[in-house]
Amino acid sequence: MNQRLTPGTAALLIVPPLLWAGNAVVGRLVSGLVPPMTLNFIRWVLALLILLPLGWRVLRSSSSLWPAWRHFALLGLLGVGCYNSLQYLALKTSTALNVTLVASSIPVWMLLVGAVFFGQRIRRQQLGGAALSVAGVLVVLSRGDWTLLTQIRLVPGDFYVLLATLSWAFYNWMLSLAKAPDDIRSNWAALLIGQIVFGLFWSGLFAGAEWTLTPASISWGWPLITALLYIAVGPAVIAYRCWGLGVQRVGPAVAGFFSNLAPLFTALLSAAFLGEMPQLFHALAFMLIAGGIVLSSRQRKVRA
Repeated sequence: MNQRLTPGTAALLIVPPLLWAGNAVVGRLVSGLVPPMTLNFIRWVLALLILLPLGWRVLRSSSSLWPAWRHFALLGLLGVGCYNSLQYLALKTSTALNVTLVASSIPVWMLLVGAVFFGQRIRRQQLGGAALSVAGVLVVLSRGDWTLLTQIRLVPGDFYVLLATLSWAFYNWMLSLAKAPDDIRSNWAALLIGQIVFGLFWSGLFAGAEWTLTPASISWGWPLITALLYIAVGPAVIAYRCWGLGVQRVGPAVAGFFSNLAPLFTALLSAAFLGEMPQLFHALAFMLIAGGIVLSSRQRKVRA
């Protein structure tokens, strides 16, 4: 049973969108230095090397990972292979504004996927929370001027973001409801290594197809190396650790609302790099998104 949202769990779920906001900025900056599928593959190779000292025993032949390979292969496909690859591909083929707009639908997809495929009931508080959360994202995107939203034009690349959000929704419900072996679930590094090992198979296939079908090339240098180290340590290892623990505590539906903090963090990071001060609409957006989180996480009172 999911626990009530506590300040500690909320802190855990705030860390990933902050790191993923940096991931979006960095991914956009290096989009001309490395192909998107290759970037995702290298990212998770580095993450695996970082985690091996903490959970290498999960790869032994006697490990319970291998009898549960179907579960981890699907988690690896959805969370490591598809979600991140499609994100980097979207950053290369679409505008940051469009990517953020489509990604803001994650809480809605979390609710729909849970209801249709996993038999979860959608409560009115969750629908209200989704509306508040999406409204907060729209405030960020419009910078407080709603007429700017009428200028947005969707392009084919935005379809990749939609596929990424669907993949993320299924990944989170499987992570929460599908049961991995107890000895692996008790070791967060082993749980993530199991996903990465199978995810590298998928992301390796995608990267191989990229080099076969497109004129792919890599421009090595300190900017790319620094970016790779950041996205491997922060958005991969630390963010997935915090997110996985948070999802296990409160469930995917509530956790999904925290993902909408990423556009706000992205706007603040961009403002910081450009030397601009935060605006009033940033505060309004934060209140709307936070209100959506609080409303969606409220539990119904049980009558005596």
